[in-house]
Amino acid sequence: MFTKINYGGSIAGQYLTLSKQLDALLTGETDLIANLSNASALLNQFLTDINWVGFYILQENELVLGPFQGLPACVRIPIGRGVCGTSVATKETIVVKDVHEFPGHIACDAASQSEIVIPLIKQGKIIGVLDIDSPIVSRFSEEDRNGLEQFVQTLLLHL
Repeated sequence: MFTKINYGGSIAGQYLTLSKQLDALLTGETDLIANLSNASALLNQFLTDINWVGFYILQENELVLGPFQGLPACVRIPIGRGVCGTSVATKETIVVKDVHEFPGHIACDAASQSEIVIPLIKQGKIIGVLDIDSPIVSRFSEEDRNGLEQFVQTLLLHL
């Protein structure tokens, strides 16, 4: 039923196609875990040069591991700690070119060199984060940031 798609065109155009695919994939489904699982799988198929992609869900003032693709990960992250916790505290996307230069970085996978974290904000409240790691320094560009923020906005329509 599903096959790997080769994306073409500009990066912005590829992300637009990805967001449209996500919308079609999630339409009619309201289960949080099912939708986050499919979103992480879709990103894992689309993105190159990554070693982890997934979600942390905010529960009782800490982030708890949600659906993901990659090696086993840290289960709980306090708000304000690491890149994910800092993204929650600031309510902003954080792009880290070199995780070894980020104060308080939590190293779940020693191979990770760069990271992007996008908060999931629904009706003004943070419900979690999208976290993506790469084994390459400076992997995530401004185009990636914009495209992934667009992807998250599409995802939030289904959560």
